[in-house]
Amino acid sequence: MSSFRGFLYGYFCLVSRTAARCSLLFCQRAVGASSALSGLPLLVGARRRLLVFRCPSPAARCAAAGRGAAGAGPGPCAPRRWGCGFRPVRVAVVAKTTRYEFEQQRYRYAELSKEDLKQLLALKGSNYAGLLERHRIHTKNVEHVVDSLRNERIEVRLVKRREYNEETVRWADAVISAGGDGTMLLAASKVFDKFKPVIGVNTDPERSEGHLCLPARYTQSFPEALQKLYRGEFRWQWRQRIRLYLEGTGINPTPVDLHEQQLSQEQHSRAHINERFQDQRSDISGPHLLPVRALNEVFIGESLSSRENFKSCKSSFKFSLHRASYYEISVDDGPWEKQKSSGLNVCTGTGSKAWSYNINKVANQAVEEILEIAKKHGSLNMPLNTELVQKVTNDFNDSLLYSPEEPKMFFSIREPIVNRVFSSSWQRGFSSKVCVRSRCWDACMVVDGGTSFEFNDGAIASIMIDTEDALCTVLLEE
Repeated sequence: MSSFRGFLYGYFCLVSRTAARCSLLFCQRAVGASSALSGLPLLVGARRRLLVFRCPSPAARCAAAGRGAAGAGPGPCAPRRWGCGFRPVRVAVVAKTTRYEFEQQRYRYAELSKEDLKQLLALKGSNYAGLLERHRIHTKNVEHVVDSLRNERIEVRLVKRREYNEETVRWADAVISAGGDGTMLLAASKVFDKFKPVIGVNTDPERSEGHLCLPARYTQSFPEALQKLYRGEFRWQWRQRIRLYLEGTGINPTPVDLHEQQLSQEQHSRAHINERFQDQRSDISGPHLLPVRALNEVFIGESLSSRENFKSCKSSFKFSLHRASYYEISVDDGPWEKQKSSGLNVCTGTGSKAWSYNINKVANQAVEEILEIAKKHGSLNMPLNTELVQKVTNDFNDSLLYSPEEPKMFFSIREPIVNRVFSSSWQRGFSSKVCVRSRCWDACMVVDGGTSFEFNDGAIASIMIDTEDALCTVLLEE
């Protein structure tokens, strides 16, 4: 009898693997990516155990017929729906470090008592009870996500920032970030497999915007999100990311983790110097592909606070002067231009809603003042009112945003200095490639606000998008 059971089990496994493989092949054709997926390790069956697919939906059939997903417009950036369910076997959950945990870790060597920590936080304007309450809310929601996965018999590995590494990513079929947008950026930073989904869950929607996460209601009803994934009621979204090449003299391709070290300017510079002496690759002169991808943006400028301390005539007193960032820039292989500014920001479609937007957006007051000047010069023959000003403001600010799936970048020059020596032909614009040659003294190239590379005189950075670096994410309806 046992041999008969073994036969049935073996037959069932064979049928299941064959069905899954056929469904995956159909889905590959549905998104027009069979050539890109042909080398996917998933095709070897049980070795990866990644996905279990359902029958193709009408949307997938439309896509396979060349009409795209239902309701999607034409073109490579149209939203794509595979119409196949997604059921991971192994999931890594990356939980953020809360402010409460951070403060405890920060002063752990001082061996402060609970009351001492309360008093110290009060002096800084923080409330101990409030931090503890937000920590409890976050922890409860993380437990809800983990329990929901385990109830579906999904193997879960819960990790914090320090424990999250390449081995964890390789182990997992999907990665879930449990925190806010910062945690999502952290989770995405170590995922280089285009077909490994990264899904964000906002564990404190009252205090965190969570643009990159699932809609806030799924925080409390994560099992519903899982069921939608199983039924294929979602869209895959491949968010484009920026890759970076570094070349030149004396470059240091070793990254510094800003979140982990919480560095001051002096510590930050020392960390880069230490890394340089420890890393024998600092003499590399040819293009070196850096081991990170930017989901939001890349910022280049003088270190951290962009200021330098000078001793005055009194030995005990120091004062600070802001130091402008000096560099040369070439956009889309165009001519090089010398510039001085407070820094350069290059973002993706995902990042166009973040720092880049706040650098470039205009306020109603500025628009109204410009329209008033235009009216004085006779170039505007219409009455000015609040509605018109608001419409013009909204139209301009909306023009700064674009789809995360579009393979292009948007660069912004912050506060450019323009005189007879330095110019700024374009303060902002779309591009496919940006090259920057540093003329700085103590500059950094910061990726997604968390990873920093030394970028001083003689270093050249090439910033571009390669669609193979896209990050696989999930879109669920509200």
